[in-house]
Amino acid sequence: MEPISGEPVKADGVYRNEWGRDERLEQGDVFPADPMLGTTEWKQVELEFDNHHEGRTDPRLIPHDDDDDPEAHMQHPRRHKGSNKER
Repeated sequence: MEPISGEPVKADGVYRNEWGRDERLEQGDVFPADPMLGTTEWKQVELEFDNHHEGRTDPRLIPHDDDDDPEAHMQHPRRHKGSNKER
């Protein structure tokens, strides 16, 4: 069952009521009543979260200059000549 007006919000995000009105609500807020409909159900349509990163790509995911060696891309790990990071 969807939350209704007057109930507390459990997670930050964007919620949409029965009439399609979107509202950004934070945890601890109370679901508002619709000005025309009154008490209404709300459905979460977008989850807001903070992943605590600084916006930089993990260095392990950045391709190296020597990754174009076809021998290094064999399907079996024992066929690799060596690690690209050792050079």
